[in-house]
Amino acid sequence: MAKVAFVFPGQGSQKVGMGKALWDESEAGRAVFQTADATLGEALSQLIFNGPEDQLQLTANSQPAILSTSIGLLRALGERCDAAAGHSLGEYSAHVAAGTLAFEEAARLVRQRGLYMQEAVPVGQGAMAAVLGGDVAAIEQACAEAEGVVEPVNYNCPGQIVIAGDKAAVERASERIKAQGAKVRALPVSAPFHCRLMKPAEDRFRPHLERAAFNDPQVPVYVNVDAAPVTTAAAARDALVRQISRPVRWEQSIRKLVEDGAGLFVEIGPGRVLAGMIKRIDKSAACVNVESPSDLQGARDAIRAQR
Repeated sequence: MAKVAFVFPGQGSQKVGMGKALWDESEAGRAVFQTADATLGEALSQLIFNGPEDQLQLTANSQPAILSTSIGLLRALGERCDAAAGHSLGEYSAHVAAGTLAFEEAARLVRQRGLYMQEAVPVGQGAMAAVLGGDVAAIEQACAEAEGVVEPVNYNCPGQIVIAGDKAAVERASERIKAQGAKVRALPVSAPFHCRLMKPAEDRFRPHLERAAFNDPQVPVYVNVDAAPVTTAAAARDALVRQISRPVRWEQSIRKLVEDGAGLFVEIGPGRVLAGMIKRIDKSAACVNVESPSDLQGARDAIRAQR
């Protein structure tokens, strides 16, 4: 029997209006948004549904917004998984799905995580760029040879790596990579996530994770930083600390999930980015998306067919 893996998107998937149909049509989904509002002491749900977009795009808002939308959809779905994973921020959603973290605890954590990540590098000083095509080793070498801080930070899927660091260093590395024949696209982000410039954010955030209540996951959570499953509260906490300033090894995580028996991937949350990556990583992997109430029954049917 192939295993069912729930996967959750990270930052960049947010858009004004996401989750509004869930609020309107699902009591379980609405309850998650109401809990987020109460936990954070503000009307986060109204910002998600109505904007303004520039406020939703702020890291400290987009992180709890995506978490809330993903968990609202998860609760509305009402199904269990055999394993879970999330892309960067999505790892918090995966831990809620696995029972490692209560939703309220996760919401408080990602609000602080977003604040500290934004404050680690002043806006305009850092940058990120997506590299499409190109050889992994050559991209890593181009970053190593560029003066300043720049490094690969997202190993997303074959043919897609993201680099991040000082703005000038990212530009220098991008020119080297373009000269090798790969395409490079600057990303509209407010900070250079998952590179060593995020170490101050990691150090500030560590005490919050140490104080937070963690449980042993009820199913393995495949973590970004190691591309390996964690099964204890201590290992889950440690991986989330290290995740902030280290690369997201998404391709390696999905390959490990497939190796361990995952046959159906259910992407839960706004957007369909992860399903596209997973199909590029393993063409034989089955994927379904849950981003609105209209997707719920089809996903339930696919999950039950796997059981």
